[in-house]
Amino acid sequence: MDQLLKYRDEIDRIDTQLVELFEERMKVSEAVARYKIETGMQVLDPEREMQKIRSVMDKASTPFNKMGVKELITQIMSISRKRQYQLLTDQGIGNEDGFEVVPALSLTGSRVVFQGMEGSYSQAAMQAYFGSDITSCHVKTWHDAMEEVKEGRADYAVLPIENSTAGIVADIYDLLMEYDLAIAGEQVIRVEHVLLGLPGTSLKDIRTVVSHPQGLAQCREFLEAHPEWELEREANTAGAAKKVSEAGDRHVAAIASRQAGLLYGLDVLCTGICPNAANATRFIIVSGRRVHTPTAERVSICFELAHTTGSLYNMLSHIIYNGLNMTRIESRPIPGRTWEYRFFVDFEGNLKDSAVINALRGIRQEANMIRILGNY
Repeated sequence: MDQLLKYRDEIDRIDTQLVELFEERMKVSEAVARYKIETGMQVLDPEREMQKIRSVMDKASTPFNKMGVKELITQIMSISRKRQYQLLTDQGIGNEDGFEVVPALSLTGSRVVFQGMEGSYSQAAMQAYFGSDITSCHVKTWHDAMEEVKEGRADYAVLPIENSTAGIVADIYDLLMEYDLAIAGEQVIRVEHVLLGLPGTSLKDIRTVVSHPQGLAQCREFLEAHPEWELEREANTAGAAKKVSEAGDRHVAAIASRQAGLLYGLDVLCTGICPNAANATRFIIVSGRRVHTPTAERVSICFELAHTTGSLYNMLSHIIYNGLNMTRIESRPIPGRTWEYRFFVDFEGNLKDSAVINALRGIRQEANMIRILGNY
């Protein structure tokens, strides 16, 4: 035990030296940063860093230590860059984010579009977020909704992006990259699916169940208990209810909301068909204006990065190092580039916060592409 204590004392002594050397190195890094600021040089110099890493690795005595030194120096360089980004922020250099700060979003009298039809959950989300003093319309597809905003025929679009049971709505992430629009807000709606049928219909009459793919996925366990039923996809849950109503066929039922059932004259045949009692869908409010309010508290970004070891960690480290709480990360394939992905990340903060500015600056400098999707 005495020998172990001696080893620990020795490690403490070495660690003290490491801290002293680290702080000495950071002082030099700050001097380098100020020189770069004065001369307009970029913070990241990949070729210089690779040369430095290789030269330091050559000084290690074993293969294991070479890899350890590589990781150590890589992290020290990363920390040095983060300090340089802080100094740039302090100088107010390159802090533009392309967003305008507004006291509040203009909601009253807005023109709002949602995908689906009367009685849909998208309409419920729109009503919850905007209230009744708006002009609204509905379109067939999410793509159509984005087009309405892009062409200026609507001020906002309401789009589902995530369900607590079925997961993300992948197509929405792709549309966010296809269109130069911004997320201005979000609305969470509790989803209570019921099985709907014509008045007088019983469960034994049913042969086909119609709903949106998300509705079918969220009620999978209930549907698996009835393998004799055929499943049919519809563009939205309200559309499924309308289809059953218009078909006049007791052999067909729909999974949709109670509101849709009332709207289209259907009876509730079964409740509790989704096992998740807290089933909810998060909708985003998309705008043609790149704005945010002073109280906005969530930032959504998308970035692409080199297909190399540690590249994703390096990007996320900017969020971690600046003390920001990441709330979501998703990936989507990049069209036309096999096995390469875009990453969609949400974290808490406001675009005017220095920590957010520092994190975005680091990602912008080191990613192949970054786009701020919104601050809301």
